[in-house]
Amino acid sequence: MVKIGIIGGTGVYDPHLVEDEKKNKVHTPYGSTSDFVMTGKFKGVDIVVIPRHGNGHIMNPSNVNYRANVWAMKELGVTHIIAPSAVGSLKEEYKPGDLVMTDQFIDRTTKRDQSFYEGNQVCHIGMAEPMCAALRGLLNDTAKKLGLRHHEKGTVVVIEGPRFSSRAESNLYRSWNADIISMTLVPEAVLAREAGICYASVGMVTDYDCWKEEEVTSDMVVQTMKANAENVKKLLQAVIPLIKKTDCKCASAICHALL
Repeated sequence: MVKIGIIGGTGVYDPHLVEDEKKNKVHTPYGSTSDFVMTGKFKGVDIVVIPRHGNGHIMNPSNVNYRANVWAMKELGVTHIIAPSAVGSLKEEYKPGDLVMTDQFIDRTTKRDQSFYEGNQVCHIGMAEPMCAALRGLLNDTAKKLGLRHHEKGTVVVIEGPRFSSRAESNLYRSWNADIISMTLVPEAVLAREAGICYASVGMVTDYDCWKEEEVTSDMVVQTMKANAENVKKLLQAVIPLIKKTDCKCASAICHALL
């Protein structure tokens, strides 16, 4: 059995995606999840949805309780997480409106708890390949069949936020040959790996950051997000029934990480 988790950014959640929807309050050792956890089915597949920033986007990226969100997914039996999020582009060819099936990250966050293991056991989780290759491949194949403008891979710089980059920072990240910039993928992907859950990110390009001499504004991001979110909904509706258990190593990664 598979159970699909969706940790959605702004504008992604669609009430029509969930049949027999129930809102649940899930207690975790790490406090409250971003909002009520929604459970239900889509075309016979069990799904669990958490709005990453809470209902109405009330949490900035640094204040999201990533550990509670992923822990709740694990407690509810989620096997795969698809995580859409808004991203800025660091390259001309990654255009606003494009989708990016991120495959690598560079972590520039400073304030976030990145592990469930805080006591007398140390976890050195392997993140050489941060995304589940099987799930990311399925997302790419499905996006191609749907005719969605997308990139099969991309390296994301994850910044602390909630502020946008300075122009000097943006150009620095471009010099690293990174493709996109985001505020939420870390520690979400790391915690999913510790929890043994297959994880894949769908980056929704909203802007060119500020390296193109145009200042990024929240209004600019929201306008592009509306079109992007519709494409992500189409992608989710098409891909969810196709997800199967595979022999990937995501579920067993923790076995080689504990000291």
